This record gives sequence, C-alpha cells and structure tokens, in this order.
Amino acid sequence: MMAQIFGRKYIRAFVSGFFVAVPVTVTFLDRVACVAKVEGISMQPSLNPGGRYESDVVLLNRWSMRSYEVQRGDIVSLASPKNPEQKIIKRVIGLEGDIVKTIGHKNQYVRIPKGHIWIEGDHRGHSFDSNAFGPVSLGLLHAHATHILWPPSRWQKLNPLLPQERKPVLSDKD
Repeated sequence: MMAQIFGRKYIRAFVSGFFVAVPVTVTFLDRVACVAKVEGISMQPSLNPGGRYESDVVLLNRWSMRSYEVQRGDIVSLASPKNPEQKIIKRVIGLEGDIVKTIGHKNQYVRIPKGHIWIEGDHRGHSFDSNAFGPVSLGLLHAHATHILWPPSRWQKLNPLLPQERKPVLSDKD
C-alpha cells in the first residue's frame, strides 16, 4: 500500500515537472539561445576548418536578434532567401546604406537598401550568399553565432571580423 502511494506521488511529480519543463525549454530555445551543427565549407576557415568531415557546433544567440542589431563582421544564422526551410550561416559584410563591391554579382557595386544586409561566406567561390541573391532582409535573421562549442579543441568566442578587402566602399554608419 505504501509503495503504491509513493509510486503515484512520484509519477504525479514527474508528470507535473515534465509539463513545466517542456514549455520552459521550448521557450528558451525559441527566444534565447540554441545550438546548431554547421555543415559545409562556405565559412572556412572560420568554421569547419577540417573540411567536409568535421563539423563545428555553434551557440546561436536568438535574444540579440529581437531588435535586428547586427554589425559588420558578425556571423549570423538566417533563413535562406531561396529556400525558407533551410538555415544558412554567413558573415555580415554590409549594413543598410552601405555600398559594397560585390564578387560575381550582376552589379559590381550595390547599395544596401533600408532593412537589409549583405552577407557572404568566408570561403569565396564556395558560398551561396548575397553575391548570388543580393541583399537580404533583416526579417530573415534567426540568430547571432557567438561561440564554437564543439569540438572542444576549437572552443572559442566568435568575434566580429571583417577582412579589410571586404569593407564597404562607402558607409552611412561610420
């Protein structure tokens, strides 16, 4: 009899804890942060320097995207403009108002319109990015990649980095 009462209390506590923990976890992952495995070579050497056989796992800060505040050099996750079901990860090269020199885009120079950014992969020529589809709406942003979590040998904070040759030709924000 005592075991039955203890068993029911245990099950009731587990079920009530489960129904609290799941919504809290889902809300956290939806609003605050999540982790993602980076696949492909488009962000080499910053991410996946080992090539196709080794994938970095990054921490994605979703909270910082609430106000769409990004800066040049940030690595961001976003919905692909060509396939909204797919998430891509790229570096922010230009902000609204900037004029950027493109690499293989139909126009050699592009002014980034209001509410848009210019993104590129670090591995030029091996990245499907703004050079293929143009400026990207800020509304497609998902998260800001802040740290490499895996493999342990690559644990590090991802600081904004913009190569000198990719700086905007003209910027309204400087």
